[in-house]
Amino acid sequence: MNDSADIRFLLTLRESGSLVAAARKLGLSPSAVTQRLQQLEKKLSAQLVNRTARRLQFTEEGTLLCERGADLVQQFDTLFEDLQMRRGGLVGTLKINAPLGFGRRHLAPVIADFQQRNPDIDVALTLSDKPLTETMDRFDIVVHIGELPVSNLIGYTIAPNSRFVCAAPALIRRIGTPDSPEELSKLPCIVLRENNEDVSLWQFSKGRTRRSVRVSAHLSCNDGDVIRQWACEGRGVILRSEWDVAEDIAKGKLVRLLPGWKAPDADVMALTHQRAGLPARTRHFMQYLQSRFRPQPPWRR
Repeated sequence: MNDSADIRFLLTLRESGSLVAAARKLGLSPSAVTQRLQQLEKKLSAQLVNRTARRLQFTEEGTLLCERGADLVQQFDTLFEDLQMRRGGLVGTLKINAPLGFGRRHLAPVIADFQQRNPDIDVALTLSDKPLTETMDRFDIVVHIGELPVSNLIGYTIAPNSRFVCAAPALIRRIGTPDSPEELSKLPCIVLRENNEDVSLWQFSKGRTRRSVRVSAHLSCNDGDVIRQWACEGRGVILRSEWDVAEDIAKGKLVRLLPGWKAPDADVMALTHQRAGLPARTRHFMQYLQSRFRPQPPWRR
């Protein structure tokens, strides 16, 4: 294994999950991918992958090579990108994963502007309703909203973001205005399914007082735009991020409920694998992303 090409090939196999998918990504035939894998195993005198019809299962040796090799490839790319930077340009591919709604409304325009400013960088944006459950190795940056679960990822704050309980004026006229979080359990509510969280358990605080309320949700969806639209139509009460409902509140389509009670904040974070040794394109994008949401994010302007 004289250069990084073999490691990159093996990493592509792991990312793809099957020989057919890897062949499609590499622009080769499945037989050519199989032949290259066999040549690599022969060169190393070790079996790296157990092949089946449906999936690839990496051996202990193959897993070790991928884990350590990924760090070596990262260092290799960072070195040459830093050299390229000395010549005045950013290069390479930046792979980003982000939540559906936030990605569409707030992140996509930022990415397009960044790429236009840096034409030698290719940016691949993937939108998902479960960004943290995706294979993190596939992405340079994962944008996450809310509390960060325990992990080895490094988080960078992009923008502050509160969460509000909201309902349409028509619904409030029909059911009345709740005076306490406990009253929400008796009202029609709508929940957003995301990140495998317990989404029907709503938590609030007022000073040192804490309240947890189990709401009854006859409507739920994994798309925030859908539940916001349902709320605007008067179909139920929602607990939603400030970035998503601030404009509807300003226009009077939604009314904030229980303003004296605070739901847990859900700040916008950018997650990376490591703090040191990030490629130049990743560092510059992080700086550009933070600058676009300062001094105030769009939903607070």
